[in-house]
Amino acid sequence: MTRPAKRNLAGFFAGVIFGVGLAVSQLVNPLKVQAFLDVAGDWDPSLLLTMGSAVLVTNIFFRRVLRNAKPLWDKRFYLPLKTRADNKLILGSALFGTGWGLVGFCPGPAIAALTLLSSWEAPIFVLSMLTGILVYDLISTRGPEK
Repeated sequence: MTRPAKRNLAGFFAGVIFGVGLAVSQLVNPLKVQAFLDVAGDWDPSLLLTMGSAVLVTNIFFRRVLRNAKPLWDKRFYLPLKTRADNKLILGSALFGTGWGLVGFCPGPAIAALTLLSSWEAPIFVLSMLTGILVYDLISTRGPEK
């Protein structure tokens, strides 16, 4: 099997595992997410287990993986080059958090929710998200980052 085929297969399986994890943890359920984010009201802390598990797995494996000279099936690691927060990052984070709090979806869980066909909100969110990405790309002057 060629390197690109292995990389695509690994990406596919990682995506499936990620999607299943999102479904099992109920991150695809916007009401569950909104209840988790409502710390001043009827707070549901159960997603702390999901968050804690993700932090634990990342802390254990991320540094170990980066000790390698390169990934298994690619020529190099693709890591962020910026090390400081800038206005774009701050604004993007604020928009992300606001959207997540208002509708209970963020991109990964919304795409995973599409596969469940359990609500009409997920397709509307994903279409809105894609529209926002397209509009940003059309009006942006990002230069070499693109």
